[in-house]
Amino acid sequence: MTTAHAWAAHAAETPFAPFSFERRELGPHDVRIDILHCGVCHSDIHFSKGEWGDPRYPCVPGHEIVGRVSAVGSSVTGFAVGDLAGVGCLVDSCGACPSCGEGLEQYCENGATGTYNSTEKQTGLPTYGGYSNFIVVREDFVLRINHGEPDLAAVAPLLCAGITVWSPLRHWQAGPGKTVGIAGIGGLGHMGLKLAHALGARVLAFTTSPAKADEARRLGADEVVNVRDADDLARHAGSVDLIVNTVSAHQDLSLFTRLLRRDGTLVLVGAGEQPTYPNSFDFLARRISLAGSAIGGIAETQEMLDFCAQHGIVADIEQIAIQQVDEAYERILASDVRYRFVIDMSTLPAG
Repeated sequence: MTTAHAWAAHAAETPFAPFSFERRELGPHDVRIDILHCGVCHSDIHFSKGEWGDPRYPCVPGHEIVGRVSAVGSSVTGFAVGDLAGVGCLVDSCGACPSCGEGLEQYCENGATGTYNSTEKQTGLPTYGGYSNFIVVREDFVLRINHGEPDLAAVAPLLCAGITVWSPLRHWQAGPGKTVGIAGIGGLGHMGLKLAHALGARVLAFTTSPAKADEARRLGADEVVNVRDADDLARHAGSVDLIVNTVSAHQDLSLFTRLLRRDGTLVLVGAGEQPTYPNSFDFLARRISLAGSAIGGIAETQEMLDFCAQHGIVADIEQIAIQQVDEAYERILASDVRYRFVIDMSTLPAG
């Protein structure tokens, strides 16, 4: 075991504070990554505050990890010391169920292992995330980073925000000839606009804030629709093939289902308050579908990272020191960030 240093939540209502713990020794199939940057995800807040189950304090969040490989196990073939690498929301899965066999480890039928607040298969110990100086991960769950060094901090949110919108865009075949709507212009939504645009779709941005119109167009929207304007919504009724809804606040989903053309799909990727669901006749009238999507598998995450590197896509970020995590959480809850915080892990105390 090797001692790691981290920034941890020790209780739901107390500030983050230093924490040291033991990472497992490098196994033959393991990669050790010295962490350079770690994104701050809204789910980090839910877990560290105990809102999504028992966080088993101390809780070390962080599943948007970018770093440099510092050691590899004897059987590792895909990575070498010095390579840039990433880790997303998963660090293991059963590898044997149908979902894992199809490269959809996020739906592992025997329970995937989360990067934090889960249980490590190798040791039975809790998993600790990226608010730490290094991490040890099985090679199969390590991702190659092909962006240039200046972009590395802004790459980190791709490991969660990016893949969360990429997976439904690819599954429902967003691209030329398709009209795609992105609901919500935040951490997930801003990536949805960028990716849908780069895939060649006609992109609509749905927002409750007309003041965000210029920003949405900068991010890739062809048109901006105010969901509080009945006339604006009516102009797009029955015209959209796919809507990726990133909103986590309470909402009336019928506002969006009415916009779908026949066989269109509304996909929920935001986890939050219980929404108001549409009347069943909305579905019957045009054979539309309501679906959900969770992050993505390792292969499609690598596909997304490669696509983003080829198209020069990164997240819009504000970089912070580790000591600013509590302030960042408060600002996220106040929607005061455009669009993701990323921790500069060089600011983590050495011990």
